[in-house]
Formats: sequence, C-alpha cells, structure tokens
Amino acid sequence: MKKTIGIVLIFFNCYFISAQDVNYSFSLSEAVNYAMTHNYTVRNAVLDIEAAENLKKETTAFGLPQIEGTVDYQNFLKQVVTLIPSEFIGQPPGDFVEVIFGTKQNLNATVTLRQLLFDGSYLVGLQSAKTFLKISNLAKEKTDQSIREAVINAYGNVLIAQETILILEKNKLSLEKNLNDTKAFFKNGFAEEQDVEQQQITLSNVKNDLNRAVRFELIANQMFNLTMGIPIATNVKLEDNLEMLTLKSTDLNIISQTFNLDSHIDFKIADNKVISDELLVKFEKSKYLPSLNAFINYSQFANNDNQIFYSGNWFDSSLFGVSLNVPIFSGFQRSSRTQQAKISLLQSEIELTETSEKLKLQVTTAKNKYQFALDQFQTAKQNLVLAESISSKEEIKFFEGISTSIDLTNAQNQLFNQQQNYIQSIFEIIQTKVELENALNIY
Repeated sequence: MKKTIGIVLIFFNCYFISAQDVNYSFSLSEAVNYAMTHNYTVRNAVLDIEAAENLKKETTAFGLPQIEGTVDYQNFLKQVVTLIPSEFIGQPPGDFVEVIFGTKQNLNATVTLRQLLFDGSYLVGLQSAKTFLKISNLAKEKTDQSIREAVINAYGNVLIAQETILILEKNKLSLEKNLNDTKAFFKNGFAEEQDVEQQQITLSNVKNDLNRAVRFELIANQMFNLTMGIPIATNVKLEDNLEMLTLKSTDLNIISQTFNLDSHIDFKIADNKVISDELLVKFEKSKYLPSLNAFINYSQFANNDNQIFYSGNWFDSSLFGVSLNVPIFSGFQRSSRTQQAKISLLQSEIELTETSEKLKLQVTTAKNKYQFALDQFQTAKQNLVLAESISSKEEIKFFEGISTSIDLTNAQNQLFNQQQNYIQSIFEIIQTKVELENALNIY
C-alpha cells in the first residue's frame, strides 16, 4: 500500500513539474493565431455568441406549442362547515342545520397545451434575436481586430526591449574599455582626473539604462503573455527578430490600397445599430396590435374521504378556449415609447453618418502616419550610421590627445540618442502599420 501511494505521489510530482516547465515558441503569425483562440477577451466574445444563439432559440421557442402539467392534492384537516335552512332537509323552518360539502381529500391532474396564434411583438422579437446574434458576431470580429493589434504591438515591445538590452550591453562594454584605458592614461600622466570622472558618469548612466531595460523586458514579456492568454510567468520564445518584424511591417503597397467603407467593421456595427433601432420602433408599434392565443386541456379528478390515491372514482374533463387580447388605451404610454424609439433611430442614423466620415479621416490619417514612420525610419537609420562614425572618430581623437573628454561624452550621448531614435522608429513602423490595416479593415 505504501509503495502504491509513493508511485502516485511521484506521478503527480512529475506532472506538476512538467506543467510548470511548459514553454511556448511563436512567430508573429503563430502568436496572432494562438491569441485568436486563447485570449481571455476573445474567449468571452465566443461565449457571448453562444449566449446570443441560445437567446435566439429561446425567442423562437416562445411561439412553439407549450405543454404543462399540474397535479393538485388537497387534504382538509378540518373541513368547512356550512349552515343551510332546516326546511331544505324537511325539518321545521326557523332553524339551520350544519352540513359539510365535498370530500376530505381531492386530487386533480391536468395537462394543458397552449399555442400562440398571433402576436406582433413576437414576430418583431424573432427579427431582434437574429439582429442580436449579428451584433455578437460583429463584436467578436471587432475583438479579433483589437487583439491582433495588441498582439503585434506586444510582440514588438518584447523584441525592442531585447534589442535595447543588446545595444546597452554593447555600449557598456565599450565604455568600460574606455574607462580602463582612460585610467591607465591618467596613471601615466597622459589624461586628467576629470577625464576619468567624465567616463565614470557616462558608464553609470548606461548601467542605469541597462537595468531599466532589463526590468522593462520582464514587464513586456508578461504583457505579451497576458495578451496571448498565457500565464504571465510562462517562458515564451519569440522566433521572429526585430529585423524580420521590420521587414514584415514595411509595405508601400498598402498606402495605395483603396478603402471599402461598407466592409469596415466599425461601419457594420453602426449600421447594425440602425437596424436594431428600426426593430425597436416596430416593436413599440406592434403593441397596438391584438394578440391571439389558444389552449386545450385534459383533467382527471378524484375525491374521497380516505384512500384517495387508490380510489376508483376518477372523472374526466376537457376544455378548449381561445383568448383575444385587444389593447385599447394605455394612457399614452405606447405613444410615448414609440416616439422615444423613433428618436433613438434618428440618433443612430446620425451616428452612422458620423462614423462614415470618421473612418474616411482615419484612413487618411493612418496612411500619412505610416508614410511618415517609414521616412523617419530611413532618417534614423542614416543618422545612426553617422553617429557611430562620429563617436568612433571622437574616441580616436580623445586617446590621441587632440580632443577633450567632454567632446567624447557629447559624441557618445549623441550616439546613444540615435540608437534610441532608431529603435523607436522601428516600433513606429510596426504600430502605424497595424493601425493602417485596422483603418482599411484588412487583417
């Protein structure tokens, strides 16, 4: 028995260890596809669609035959006593006689079938249920678009954090070498103490930047995991590097792509809101119409003073009926609600027009931002090459004694700034590319 328990414990320990060591590896396209299934918001959007489908079924079922059964059992612990005139039973008038009507126990079993024959609000309700399902599907499509953008940006943030660390580590090694060389020059009388101190300040600043970049990489990884729907402590490897992501995000053809307003998700959502409000107007108007219902039931009734469930005295009864409900006057409530629905419809139509104009402006703005990001990237790339050349030349001049430590520091700081500008320009390309894709509704 102890051996069996030991084997079970070993199994569970191995299972939990392997679960903790689960790793993921994603290219950008794989990350987007994974998030489309596992992201928390996406999963809720899928459940919203499932709920909408069930609501549609519920609304449809309201117009189908409804069958219900009831069983009523009564046991009078103390039966009601009724007084009747004594002459009713042949006794002298002027007095009353105590009598008990009915039996002590009664049992009634009934089955009723109800059918809605006509109800204007039900017909509108069926259309509304379909529209609500469409709203849920559009919301899912909008969610997918937003999550795709979030995944791409989060993926880029991780790669940029990693690239920043590599650059800062390279800068740190270079500065440490310069500092050691400057100390040696100072020891031999070829440099001033100020030169050493200046190098120490620059190195200290780079170390702080490196520590900050390392912490940012941790946060960027956790944000990426959260966006993917993965536990934030999970180890995830990104297969694409920053250069590959930059190439994927560089597409001049997208700037010339035409914009189809009718297919844009935001326009479809606004248009569906108009349809929804039109149905609301129809629904309020349908309340002026009569409703017609029919029913039929069948009952069996038994009564006895004792042994009711074994009684042979069962009596049948059946009933068929039709009910017509005609609304006549509601104190102007229906009229007020109809007017409110019409106002909401007018507002939705105005919002649809506004959405159309906003989307057109959004496309123009996104194209300009993307083109500017591409231009800025080329400028930053060229400036980085120049800054590296200037810094290298200034370093040679400093150790040859024809330049000051201030000049070297300025050249190094200029290089560091251009490195950051270059990295930021890459992120701008990634970000503005996905913004333009969303504006054009391509993904």
